[in-house]
Amino acid sequence: MATVREIFQELDRWAPFETQMDFDNAGFLVGRGDREVRKILVSLDITEAVAEEAAAWGADLIVSHHPVIFHPVKRLTDETPTGRTLLALAERGVAAICAHTNLDAAQGGVNVCLAQALELTELEQLCQDGVDRNGQPYGVGRVGLCHAAGLSAGEYAAFVKEKLSAAGVRFADGGKPVRRVAVGGGSCGSMLSDALAAGCDTFVTADVKYDQFLEAKALGLTLMDAGHYATENVVCPKLVQYLALKFPGIPIQLSQVHREAYGCV
Repeated sequence: MATVREIFQELDRWAPFETQMDFDNAGFLVGRGDREVRKILVSLDITEAVAEEAAAWGADLIVSHHPVIFHPVKRLTDETPTGRTLLALAERGVAAICAHTNLDAAQGGVNVCLAQALELTELEQLCQDGVDRNGQPYGVGRVGLCHAAGLSAGEYAAFVKEKLSAAGVRFADGGKPVRRVAVGGGSCGSMLSDALAAGCDTFVTADVKYDQFLEAKALGLTLMDAGHYATENVVCPKLVQYLALKFPGIPIQLSQVHREAYGCV
């Protein structure tokens, strides 16, 4: 059996936690490091329902993408969703490791999984923030060639929706056929200039604001918002695969209760 700390160390080898962005709170956030892990649950987020699911299944650890503690916690009570979630973890002895922006930027992380889900080829980094201690370049976003160059914005939006099982895709048509595509899992609407500098005609991301759609359209860039969950949940099967390879004796599964937070009509 491996301990929580040993599993954290293995995740740190793939996506070094020291590369997380300044605002982030990724890491080993809940639990005892020396506790042996019998089962691992993987989820994009840790909610109260996910914590209950882990306990019911007998998991000692949840590995998630989004940090279960992001803003400072001044009180730990059952009066807030975060408080109830943290209490559920602590009371049931379930630890939490959260790999966030370090996994966004890592080789084989969120953005590579997103690019692969969209069948992009000839992948390149969109932005390089540095080189990690393993000598690997890291940075948010990826760029690649469309699987079928020449699609219209509407056609490509339908493809993105299908491939990501997204609730919906909002887009602003930049007026050019889709050929060179940038992707940024999660909230990357501020990276329009990076996508343009990389020679892209299309940018797929999430949480796009109205003014960013206006700006993209004016710049001739097709901008697509496929949703935060859909553009990042693609990394969860990769987390399961990675952990199963490193810890073959530990049962690992994806959360069955965590889903997209909203629907579209």
